[in-house]
Amino acid sequence: MDIAGDFLVIGSGVAGLRAAISLADVGDVVLLTKADPRESNTGYAQGGIAAALGADDSPDLHARDTTSAGDGLCVPAAVEVLVHEGPRYVQELLDWGAAFDRDANGRPSLGREAAHSVRRVLHARDATGREIARLLWSRVSGRPRVRIIDDARATELLIEGGECVGAAFVSAAGVQGTVVAQRTLLATGGAGQVFRETTNPTIATGDGIAMAARAGGRVMDLEFVQFHPTVLNVEGSPRFLLSEALRGEGARLINDAGEPFMERYEPAADLASRDLVARAIVREVERTGAPVYLSLAHLDSEFVRRRFPTIARATAQAGLDLARDRIPVSPAAHYLMGGVETDLDGRTSIAQLFAAGEVACTGVHGANRLASNSLLEGLVFGARAAAAMLQPSTPAALAGADVRELRLPEGRGDALPSAYEIRDLMWRAVGLLRTHADLQRASTALERAAGSAMIAARRRPCDPELGRVANIATVGWLIATAALRRTESRGSHFRTDFPTRDDLNWRKHISDRLQI
Repeated sequence: MDIAGDFLVIGSGVAGLRAAISLADVGDVVLLTKADPRESNTGYAQGGIAAALGADDSPDLHARDTTSAGDGLCVPAAVEVLVHEGPRYVQELLDWGAAFDRDANGRPSLGREAAHSVRRVLHARDATGREIARLLWSRVSGRPRVRIIDDARATELLIEGGECVGAAFVSAAGVQGTVVAQRTLLATGGAGQVFRETTNPTIATGDGIAMAARAGGRVMDLEFVQFHPTVLNVEGSPRFLLSEALRGEGARLINDAGEPFMERYEPAADLASRDLVARAIVREVERTGAPVYLSLAHLDSEFVRRRFPTIARATAQAGLDLARDRIPVSPAAHYLMGGVETDLDGRTSIAQLFAAGEVACTGVHGANRLASNSLLEGLVFGARAAAAMLQPSTPAALAGADVRELRLPEGRGDALPSAYEIRDLMWRAVGLLRTHADLQRASTALERAAGSAMIAARRRPCDPELGRVANIATVGWLIATAALRRTESRGSHFRTDFPTRDDLNWRKHISDRLQI
């Protein structure tokens, strides 16, 4: 199955859909999506989308909050783009009919989340991502110049003469094909499934990062993995995200004795940034030897159920009443700040290849993403990438990261670990708290696994599990190697053997370029 188009978009989350809307006005778009086109990390985003729309807010204040959360590593130009262009694109959603919650005056109701200094988070109850995905999908589907290929797994980028000319894919029925296009956009989302414990759907296996790396593209800041602090932790139940908006509305973290404990660790208490809250939970569990919980019992129960219906249903399925019971929580992998290195218009180090959304890294999030900036990032940079794809080709003006060369050895015929074994290793050795010994062990093991899996996957491209193992192993190895190299603690990256931030040596972005 060979297909041609002007533009190829790989992924159907907010970044890919927003790009496709613009591209379809000019040329023929092929939208390649791994599963059902409505299945993406976007649909799992509960809390909302941040934008400086309130009377007490401004882009400059949003920039300060974003930069503070990023722990000294945000790229200022990327932050400026996000916060100044964000209101325009959120207003566009409103004009298109986004069903965000409204206040008594009919204005968008603004919520507050951790590390935001004011209320600036627009939301649709606790299913904001789903509403944005629905809206964008309604504007893409049915367009005569958009061809959607769903249940199709992209396997490799097609590179000719140093330029990307499309991608190879395998359909759910096992049929191999290619899409040839003048410009290709990676909008494949994140890589939470590289870890055993995650909030991400099963499709989030870092495919875009792995494909770009194998094609020789630069990847940046992969050591920075955000672990969401409050994820449902009930044996036998899915690891369901309990939105930060819960704490924004007054939910408290308590220990097994029923005591609020966050003030013991952080001045901002329950509204500290995600990295700080996640580590505080781990420390409290170590101190008490008992679980921690999220409690909303002191809030009006009717308000809780009305404001958070999706979360209330999920906790009910686990046998708990969100409004009255203590909800057991623990951290889980949630978001990757690093990714395929891009400029502010989505251009990568490979000509004619663009990237936007969680798969990309502009440096906008620094070492730790501010809550509810992810949907905004996909919206803003998805639109910017589309605009750049419509312009004459120009070289990417990348951020000037320190570039390191990595060599992935060819597979030696070693027995391949399973996806679960890789994810378990990543959780135990490259998780919330990291050490040199654990990182070295993981990097060595995953280097061998990635090399062997890559060769095996190329020989058997129609084997979906083999492709999954190859991508998880490749991205896991890149994360572990980057984390081993950065001998400091900053944002989401915490080394118990180097527990302090080191601006003198490590206030910089590092890119890796893979040689195969």
